[in-house]
Amino acid sequence: MTELHDLDALTLATALRRGDTSATDVLEHTLERAERIGPTVGAFVTLTPDLARGQARAADDALAAARRDGSTDALPPFLGVPLPIKDLTMVAGVPMSAGSAALRGFVPPVDDGVVTLLRDAGTVMPGKTNTPELGLPPYTEPDVAPPARTPWDLTRSAGGSSGGAAAAVASRIVPVAHGNDGGGSLRIPASTTGLVGLKPSRGRVSWGPHAVDGVGLAAHGVLTRTVRDTAAFLDVLAVNRPGDTFVAPGGAGPAGTYLAACDVVPRPLRVGVLVTPVIADDAEVDPACLHAVDHAVALLDRLGHAVAEAPVPFPAEDWGAFAALWSVGALSAPVPEDAELLLTPLTRWLRATGREQSGLVFAQAVAGMQRLTQQVAAAWDAFDVVLTPTLAQLPAPVGSMRDDADPAGDFAAQTRFTPWTSIANLTGRPSVSLPLGWAEGAATGDAGGDLPVGVMLTGRLGDDALLLALSAQLEAADPWTSRVPTVG
Repeated sequence: MTELHDLDALTLATALRRGDTSATDVLEHTLERAERIGPTVGAFVTLTPDLARGQARAADDALAAARRDGSTDALPPFLGVPLPIKDLTMVAGVPMSAGSAALRGFVPPVDDGVVTLLRDAGTVMPGKTNTPELGLPPYTEPDVAPPARTPWDLTRSAGGSSGGAAAAVASRIVPVAHGNDGGGSLRIPASTTGLVGLKPSRGRVSWGPHAVDGVGLAAHGVLTRTVRDTAAFLDVLAVNRPGDTFVAPGGAGPAGTYLAACDVVPRPLRVGVLVTPVIADDAEVDPACLHAVDHAVALLDRLGHAVAEAPVPFPAEDWGAFAALWSVGALSAPVPEDAELLLTPLTRWLRATGREQSGLVFAQAVAGMQRLTQQVAAAWDAFDVVLTPTLAQLPAPVGSMRDDADPAGDFAAQTRFTPWTSIANLTGRPSVSLPLGWAEGAATGDAGGDLPVGVMLTGRLGDDALLLALSAQLEAADPWTSRVPTVG
């Protein structure tokens, strides 16, 4: 018999509608696992059992009434499904530290817009997930919580900055978790934990009404175990609000919804393949990451797609625009002056670097970001999708990248670990990490065990539906959900 925690979000939502289980039973099962497994993998910073139980009881009442009336089709799509929120995002009345001792004690007065959308979709919030300070590094090792670890090997990091979210989904505490991605923060932990992580096109998901998207590097999304779950939650989140700075072109396309797009067999696509590191030309690429791309190429070829080598779209030194914008973004965080010393050395270094950027330099960085967008569009114009490794290395050992004694070296190591992900953030393109690769026997411990290795597909701006259709086709050709981590 399948356990509740093994069900994906869509299957669980269907079971709840049929009355096979109740939202209350699902939540209690979730909370038990969150309390038992969560600390081991560093998934949560805050559990909200009272809030969640009230939401679950309300969901059960609505489900019972709809079954009596025969109107379950009118229910919110994920009524009763547990979904935690990343602790960079406001939930009214729930403490939010954003991974920082400097922000402890802040209790948001309102829900962020994406939280409202997810709540309106019927989800139940069991807690807030772990994130590094201000979501800045690609590892989740904050001073205010234990490190987030991949359940495939507890000596290794779950990545970041949505590391706690990934740990919660991969260890089967929840079927789906909210996250966001400003330089790879959904795709990086998806790769390290064997999940699906989609960064939508810039302007696909609104940051309003309480937040703005600044220069447009970051996007909200989810981490899931299946492409269809990811698509279904994009249907929930793909809402634009009055006054949005960015609005993505296209949409769900002829299928009508992103979930329906997963059932569309994509036309033969032109797929570019790039395994040369871009933003850090001194990065070494682990053979397992290259093998994962080779495996994806073989699948694409078998499915009838045309695969060819893609060029490096810009020289590594041109990536300085991202570094400048990133440091100014760190500086713009609302940290009280008297709390600056509570920040990690990396954050203090980034904020100091941000203070060195003049108005002219910042304007030049914004222009540089726009020029890079043009360069990438020209370099990759021949391709519908570009395939790369998600990361250059296997999941990093906990503590191996964070370097408080040398934050500049820490940041440089981050670029070598993630030499492709931020291209999609700079250009606004949709990009997804899929767990198509596995490093056999690479995990530590007596049993060894395999480690997940993500490959990344990056599409044209607005082509989220096509990217999901291709991802679903690849998942069907080489399913991954039967693999279960050692923890969970």
